[in-house]
Amino acid sequence: MKIEILGSSAGGGLPQFNCNCHNCKGYREGKPTIKRRTQSSITVSEDGENWVLFNTSPDILEQIHNSPFLHPTKTRETKIKAIIFNDAQIDHTTGLLMLREGCPHQIYCTKEVNEELNTSFPLMKMLKHWDGGGTFWHEIIPNSTTKFEIPVMPSYEFYAHSLISNAPPYSAYRDKPRKGDNIGVTVVNKKTGKRLFYLPGLGVLEEHILEEMAKADILLLEGTLWTNDEMIKGNFSKKLGTEMGHIPLNGEEGLIKVLDTLEKPRKILIHINNTNPILDESTLEYKELISHGIEISYDGMSIEI
Repeated sequence: MKIEILGSSAGGGLPQFNCNCHNCKGYREGKPTIKRRTQSSITVSEDGENWVLFNTSPDILEQIHNSPFLHPTKTRETKIKAIIFNDAQIDHTTGLLMLREGCPHQIYCTKEVNEELNTSFPLMKMLKHWDGGGTFWHEIIPNSTTKFEIPVMPSYEFYAHSLISNAPPYSAYRDKPRKGDNIGVTVVNKKTGKRLFYLPGLGVLEEHILEEMAKADILLLEGTLWTNDEMIKGNFSKKLGTEMGHIPLNGEEGLIKVLDTLEKPRKILIHINNTNPILDESTLEYKELISHGIEISYDGMSIEI
């Protein structure tokens, strides 16, 4: 399986248009230890020609432009054959509007996410005006034993795992999320058993998630914030990371301590907020993270298992 990181940042990207934090300022000033990052998205493929896209970030057109393997070779075509949504957040779904010329799209998501995208953020309804249909919805059931398959990846099966995080800010279920509002997805090779576990949002470490993390060969998970109070200390927000649905990396209950207990997977962070000090490779936080054998994904990173 080929895995391509299209975007590695959390919402807003790096630099964020209205942010002058250490990282955004440093990038604008040309600091070589800070990379440009677009909002999080990955794509996977069995044959390198037909791709399954995870989430459609607002930066999707830039990401496609920067990814020659997604460029059309016929007069009109898209190499993106299916789209999986992990949630209905703006930074994971807005880019679907930018893909309207390629309609209809094969969309895989839970009924909860589909509901949001037909009501409170009605992208699906809007796209009905393009090419006679816009999208075809395939329901994902978040159950670790219920697989779903995607035709362009016949050698693989997919499993969705419900995550405790938060519903989008515009949702009627904000601060009271339902089981299918957020999922992680495992992609498994039927022949070799090799596994990718992708979870760009993670609010609570439940036992079933820890078990799935331990089985993965590639673990691609959110690294949004370094500390729980990072946004408050920087005067960027009045909320803790855990209140926004994100487990911090550092601290007694941080993700680093959990990842240290996992021997099998290659551990790679994605969905990293522009305020996170690990995004400057000259910082002590970056060096501490790397010392634990944890990698930081970047736009254009290629992985193969």
